[in-house]
Amino acid sequence: MSGPLTGLRVVDLAGVGPGPYAAMLLADLGADVVRVQRPGPGFDPFGDDAGPDFSLRNRTVVAADLADSAHRQGVHDLLRYADVLIEGFRPGVAEKLGVGPRDAEKFNAALIYARMTGWGQTGPWHRSAGHDINYISITGALHAIGTRGTRPTVPLNLLGDFAGGAMFLVVGILAALWDRERSGQGQVVDAAIVDGVTSLLQQIWSLRAAEIWSDQPADNLLDSAAPFYDTYACRDGGYVAVGAIEPKFFAETLRALNLDGALLADQYDRSRWPHLREQLASRFITRTRDEWAAAFDGTDACVTPVLSLDETHRHPHLVHRASHVTLEGVAQSSVAPRFSRNRPSTPRAPHLEPEEIDNVVQRWRAERTVQSPASPAPTAKSGS
Repeated sequence: MSGPLTGLRVVDLAGVGPGPYAAMLLADLGADVVRVQRPGPGFDPFGDDAGPDFSLRNRTVVAADLADSAHRQGVHDLLRYADVLIEGFRPGVAEKLGVGPRDAEKFNAALIYARMTGWGQTGPWHRSAGHDINYISITGALHAIGTRGTRPTVPLNLLGDFAGGAMFLVVGILAALWDRERSGQGQVVDAAIVDGVTSLLQQIWSLRAAEIWSDQPADNLLDSAAPFYDTYACRDGGYVAVGAIEPKFFAETLRALNLDGALLADQYDRSRWPHLREQLASRFITRTRDEWAAAFDGTDACVTPVLSLDETHRHPHLVHRASHVTLEGVAQSSVAPRFSRNRPSTPRAPHLEPEEIDNVVQRWRAERTVQSPASPAPTAKSGS
């Protein structure tokens, strides 16, 4: 694999959700990621017929039962030459299995030990079970997403697991690696989904402090209360998304809809929002979604079609960006972000047949003979 993280060695202790996705992001950017999974079939919440998890692409897989001392020693050997370890067990489990931070620092004090949990490593609930929906519920995010008078809308598991979890885990790993460049020391990264989602709400906290954000769902500028920031039904049952926040963009929207330009004066008058919404809705329902998409194409009106996942592969902009890639007949996301110099390789589809752990150890040991800036020798005392 090529990319800006080429030469970075990562051990991913098998889990589901945000940890494996974070490991995928690192692998997509060139890191050498080895997934350590228990021998035999693992638990798949989507059932036996789900097929391979494509967030496990770009991996080498080894089988090891951490409860077995011989297998555990093999994992210890891997960690001697690793730069990063990712684990998503409940707090205390890695320690019981003999692969906790104190175990690892004995033979690799420069290791970045990245821990991915929902509640974090401390707190009254830190040992409790939970999932994405639980983590976003206590942060206020789930309450804020919804339509007035109805139950909260569950935003897939994008907000908690992947935005608040995996992305913040990657940020923590990269920050710790940068610190290691100066200190030579590894450390523990405690990435909790509840912390990440709370950080993602920063702009909303700012608006609340300014007393221009209500705690009532669908009562605010960005949560569908504003008629110029919402979705509208079209004649064929499809929908368009309107995001014309700035007056100059909303003027474009009115012009393309052939509505009276005088309505622009109503944009930020809340008392006029019901009338304004009625005007927009009555116009959008007269054409199909794709007819409106064509009408707004190339304008600054900030009106776009609401596409299904299947339809995204044909959208001209995403096609031009090569935002999707097909691996072994399965369409999925391409590598993001893009780089001007260290261009990442095309991803490899998951191949989950385990390799011998000793083979990986020997390869990493050989690579260690030529030290790289991304891999300082594991001699410094850990700061974790």
